[in-house]
Amino acid sequence: MAIAVQPIRRDIRFKLPADRVTDWHGSGMHVSQFLNTMSLFFPVGERFFIDSVRHFRDHATDDAELKSAITAFIGQEAMHGREHEEMNEMMEQAGMPAMAQEKFVLDLLNFIQKRTPKIFQLSATVSLEHLTAILGGALLDNSDVFFEGAEPRYKAIWQWHALEETEHKAVAFDLYSKVMGKTLQAYALRTITLPIATGIFLAILYPYYMENLRRTGGLKGGRKAIKGLWTSFQHQWGKPGILRQVVKPWLDWFKPGFHPWDHDNSQYLKELDSMLSDVLEKKAA
Repeated sequence: MAIAVQPIRRDIRFKLPADRVTDWHGSGMHVSQFLNTMSLFFPVGERFFIDSVRHFRDHATDDAELKSAITAFIGQEAMHGREHEEMNEMMEQAGMPAMAQEKFVLDLLNFIQKRTPKIFQLSATVSLEHLTAILGGALLDNSDVFFEGAEPRYKAIWQWHALEETEHKAVAFDLYSKVMGKTLQAYALRTITLPIATGIFLAILYPYYMENLRRTGGLKGGRKAIKGLWTSFQHQWGKPGILRQVVKPWLDWFKPGFHPWDHDNSQYLKELDSMLSDVLEKKAA
């Protein structure tokens, strides 16, 4: 399948209010901290994606559309890394061990880069891009409910990230297909890396999440803490259940003829420029 959408690099700074970092979500600290913990993976993860794609970009020299998309992909991922790095620094200042947690993820990715073949790294990138795309899609599908009452700039950074992940969700996949072809080996490699990548991500995410809650008082107060954890669980696995909603699209990955644009949610991209304009106006106000 051809690329359905050409991504565009956008340079925007959200300038998030640091005093709200631990409790910016409308449903309280426990949901805020879950998304904050996810943010820890992005700066070093985006650099890993950029390196993996850049290594194989010469395979797209005969495809002007894909070559242009790769350039925009790299630019978008760099912007995501920059904005989430600023968010992570605010988390550190608010009492979370964000820098130590981020360094652990960096060390893991550095190990993978040193010890595995480049094509495995590209396959891991393609797999994690699928994961971020379907998570972003679930956020977009439930944006009004999920972000109800959220601080506007924090809401905006997550919407922006979800929209751009949607916009470039096929770029690494199409490059991988260009490099590997439509072969059994290509299918086997990408179907092996998705469960590995997802398992590692969740195995790190939840311990970090609980530690970040502990550091900021989210596990204190007995019934209050239990209520907050239950609210967070509902947002993840109940209703709206963002993680629950990605189970089916995650499984779609294993279809032999799968392509990211089989999940066509390009209608949301019409909102991107207006959403960003609204954010810029709020910042200027």
